[in-house]
Amino acid sequence: MSSTTVSKPSAAPKGGGSRKLTWPWILLIVAAGLVLFSLVRAVSGANDLTSVGQVSGALQLAVPIGLAGLGGLWAERAGVVNIGLEGMMILGTWFGAWAGYQWGPWVGVLFGLLGGALGGLLHAIITVTFNVNHIVSGVAINILAVGFTQYLSNFTFAEAEGGSSKQSPRIDPITDITIPGLSDWLMDLQQKHWFLISDIAGILGGLVTNLSLLTVVAILLIPATWWVLWRTAFGLRLRSCGENPVAAESLGVNVYKYKYIAVTVSGALAGLGGAFLAIVATGIYQEGQTGGRGYIGLAAMIFGNWMPGGMALGAGLFGFTDSLKLRGGAENVHALLLLVALLLVIAALWQMYRKKWVVAAIGAIFAVGFFLWYVLTDEVPSQFVDAAPYITTLLVLALSAQRLRMPKADGLPYRKGQGK
Repeated sequence: MSSTTVSKPSAAPKGGGSRKLTWPWILLIVAAGLVLFSLVRAVSGANDLTSVGQVSGALQLAVPIGLAGLGGLWAERAGVVNIGLEGMMILGTWFGAWAGYQWGPWVGVLFGLLGGALGGLLHAIITVTFNVNHIVSGVAINILAVGFTQYLSNFTFAEAEGGSSKQSPRIDPITDITIPGLSDWLMDLQQKHWFLISDIAGILGGLVTNLSLLTVVAILLIPATWWVLWRTAFGLRLRSCGENPVAAESLGVNVYKYKYIAVTVSGALAGLGGAFLAIVATGIYQEGQTGGRGYIGLAAMIFGNWMPGGMALGAGLFGFTDSLKLRGGAENVHALLLLVALLLVIAALWQMYRKKWVVAAIGAIFAVGFFLWYVLTDEVPSQFVDAAPYITTLLVLALSAQRLRMPKADGLPYRKGQGK
């Protein structure tokens, strides 16, 4: 009975939601982006921009950010703001490494999930049951996770062979997948540096070369989340708790239960991202290795407008920028100046088409500025290279702010029976 009554609100977003992109438009935007990247690579000579190694590295850096963003999406779709993603990732790195070096990497993955889930459960107790401000609770969990893992390291890793109070012993790797023949062929094609063809080969090659099994699991979690939250009665009830919990309760939904489930799953996903960092990305736990990726994951979720696909694009963008910093450094980031200039020209032309002359003029001025910066310099300062991922985060959030629509009851306090 409850599933038939709750299914009615699915028609509600008809009028107020953001305009959805159709598949032809999405494919057209992706194709235009590839052409633009290929053009920048050909003009700048930064051939590593779309190389197999670059794409493979970007994917590895994007996975923990994407898992944190996916965790934030689960919590906020149920109406709970999860600033504590960073702390839950820290718990995932520690528990994943602690179990991983003793009993193997897959056991470490399981414990990383459990560690993050414990952080999520604590956040749910504080915010849902005791109605504490969500931001305050999240910040407290971040601080608590740092202190808790430092304390545990002192009598676990410090006494283990090959470990110390700030890092764990080496963890056995998870199996990597490389498709023989196809991987080599795509790499050879990419190294020819042909316009567009080599760029496509580099991107595809990065997806079939040294791909960890845990990376495959993380990628599959994105469509799985979409299906659960948007194609099942369970997901509809969970999202109704983030849109209008009072109305959901009136239709028989146990709002507290769904909030608890969502925030616990949120913590587990962030913990999985932390375990990925410790087991796959580095093969070792190190104090402070999350490096703010929980916050960047939250930014990726907001950039994606609280949708799994958009969140994945945001995580990919931040991972790619971070990878540019590690591979080729100043040369690759210098080539991005030309890319930014071209994107600003396109944005200015679009604003002119919409007859927003002031915004178009500002975009054109900045485009000229970035183009002159690119032409008049050979490299960018090292400090700018290091800050590139964080600058990208700020720019993306600033440019996408106007089209965002968060769940209506996200972060709002809720008490059972408050609608009576």
